[in-house]
Amino acid sequence: MAGFALKVKTKVGQQIIINDLTSENTIKDLKQLLSNISNIPVHNLHVLSGFPPKTLDLSDDNLTLNASGIISGETLILEEKSNRKVDGNVEVKCNSSSSTTTKTADTIRGRQFNNVHQVAQQQVSRGILMKHVVPPDNSCLFTSIYYVLNGKEDDTGTVAPWMRQLIAQTIEKDPDTFSDAILGKSTQEYCKWIQDDTSWGGAIELSILANYYGVEIAVADTINAIINRFGEDQNFSHRVFLLFDGIHYDPLYLEPLEAVGSTTTTIQTIFPSDDSSLLNEAETLVKEANSSRQFTDLNRFTLKCYQCDVLLNGQIQAQQHAQTTGHTKFGEI
Repeated sequence: MAGFALKVKTKVGQQIIINDLTSENTIKDLKQLLSNISNIPVHNLHVLSGFPPKTLDLSDDNLTLNASGIISGETLILEEKSNRKVDGNVEVKCNSSSSTTTKTADTIRGRQFNNVHQVAQQQVSRGILMKHVVPPDNSCLFTSIYYVLNGKEDDTGTVAPWMRQLIAQTIEKDPDTFSDAILGKSTQEYCKWIQDDTSWGGAIELSILANYYGVEIAVADTINAIINRFGEDQNFSHRVFLLFDGIHYDPLYLEPLEAVGSTTTTIQTIFPSDDSSLLNEAETLVKEANSSRQFTDLNRFTLKCYQCDVLLNGQIQAQQHAQTTGHTKFGEI
């Protein structure tokens, strides 16, 4: 059974919680976990979910997550209570006068979310799109997706297997969408294949993970010099970027101009989906990579297995070799 996953956003960033909870844990367990990761006291926790964000009712400590309606994959926004509530409203003190302006909680939350959106847009216009190199271990797609969602690599080694299992479960539950013709093999064969840690993820996995996490995944394809956007038709509010060179995925991030070359800097990996400036920058990047042949021709490239020194021609031989030997370290020659 796959772990219960939550994406948690706070004012200092976001992270994905996997395997710390199950659907049978209680609201009390959830609040304690959220308090621990955010350093917000339990009694000051203000939790929102959905879009536009709305307050999540966490008043019944004994209610299980399953009974509460909180599902795996939910995105939770954590805030610390700082305003006094009066009959369901939030009092906001205006700096320009001594009068008190009262607005509904939903209005305030909507404005706060828009402010976050505006800050993201400002950051996008003042940085350089760069590549973060992840290990070539057959799970580079999953490692890259975790990176763009969290701003760091998974150091537990559990995320890639969990994502593979999630994909298998999604395919099994929807045979109409994921037919044998789409998969290129039977459902049973594909689900077994994708859970093998020597198998490489691709378009099917990208589509499933984009929908699961509720974020558009834009893949800069250096072979064809194009941007493939997964989840584009879902109108997700945010977008992340990956770079694909034919056999390997790496995550892309935005580094602020004033921090380029610095050893300590804050990067950005999640962006508003209605901002076209970064898409344009990604298109420029991928065209430059293509013109300088920074890609791997899947039909003609030769790989060397660094674990046994055998030479392999093309993607198919490399995948077959990995499946039969368990070797994962290859280099193009």
